[in-house]
Amino acid sequence: MKLTAIAIDDEPVALAVIQNHAAMVPFLEMKGFFANAFEALDFLSKEKVDLLFLDIKMPDISGLDFLSSLPQPPMTIFTTAYSEHAVKSFELDAIDYLLKPFSLIRFVKACNKANSLLQLKLNGGGTLREVPEYIFVKSGYEQFKVVLEDILYLESAGNYVNFILTDRKLISRLSMQEATDLLPASFFTRVHRSYIVANNKIERADRNALYIRNIPIPIGAAYAPAVEKLF
Repeated sequence: MKLTAIAIDDEPVALAVIQNHAAMVPFLEMKGFFANAFEALDFLSKEKVDLLFLDIKMPDISGLDFLSSLPQPPMTIFTTAYSEHAVKSFELDAIDYLLKPFSLIRFVKACNKANSLLQLKLNGGGTLREVPEYIFVKSGYEQFKVVLEDILYLESAGNYVNFILTDRKLISRLSMQEATDLLPASFFTRVHRSYIVANNKIERADRNALYIRNIPIPIGAAYAPAVEKLF
């Protein structure tokens, strides 16, 4: 069974790139290419597809708003020249985010992910949502790609959150709740009003703290039940 898809982008050149790349993917069947988002919306009201290739910056409606308007959206891969919408796209459960100009190899990788998720669903694996490999974190005026596996823990610092990574520290103007919402709950746990930890980075624990690289992370009383579930 082939993976069916449509592409929506107001730039004909961008649609041509997707068309050329898609022709090289044997399990992908493109059902349409739309420069007008509302024509695509009409198509989707009549036919179902497994996957959308969706631009974000479009004149009449943004890709983010378009996806939010769908009652039962297909899997979505955003294609855009702008990185600043990455965080929002993953909040909408996008399975990948292709920055233009993207290569054939990068396109195929995104298609492989979509196809794997489709097969998982067909084989009774349940939801199509997959944990992303990375998130984008705004620090200053820039967006930084942060691989989830590199995160040790997060620490609140007033109106900011410090992302403590394996090789560096990244400071972002976020609340702890906003930081919590960014991270997949199955892999990260809030253990204190000021701390979120990567579950697989915990090395040991006692009654009062968890330890990551021998750094004590305090356990807040209100979060003790969540910590207990980790063990």
